[in-house]
Amino acid sequence: MSIKKTGVDQQLIRDLAGILNDTNLTEIEVELGDLKVRVSRQAPAVHAIAAPPPSYAPATVAQPAATAAPATVDVSKNAVTSPMVGTAYLAPSPDAKAFIEVGQKVKEGQTLLIIEAMKTMNQIPSPRAGTVTAILFEDATPVEYGMPLVVIE
Repeated sequence: MSIKKTGVDQQLIRDLAGILNDTNLTEIEVELGDLKVRVSRQAPAVHAIAAPPPSYAPATVAQPAATAAPATVDVSKNAVTSPMVGTAYLAPSPDAKAFIEVGQKVKEGQTLLIIEAMKTMNQIPSPRAGTVTAILFEDATPVEYGMPLVVIE
């Protein structure tokens, strides 16, 4: 990767874009001396997935008996998946009320959770209106790109 004194090093940008595609990252940033280059792309909106990988088992989230998740949850449809790798949180701070609970009705665009990635808190909005039927992760745990997080029916 060479740095040109005048203009933008287009090859550097192409190389970084290639890394984004090869690794399924949504953003990459490089600093070389005084030069700082950030290349990012919007993650595709995923509204349904074929099936969760075997390693993604629904986490047991303590819920009141009246709003407990159904015994079988069809994660293959209506799942909201993680748009990035990071740490997922159910509330804006440790002592705050959770954004959502099982059985709660949500509106399209309503914040479901927060994913911290690279020291940035990213609010994850609901892609549609409906009822939260399952929360598939534990608060303050790592999540992977494409991992099902919440089921909204």
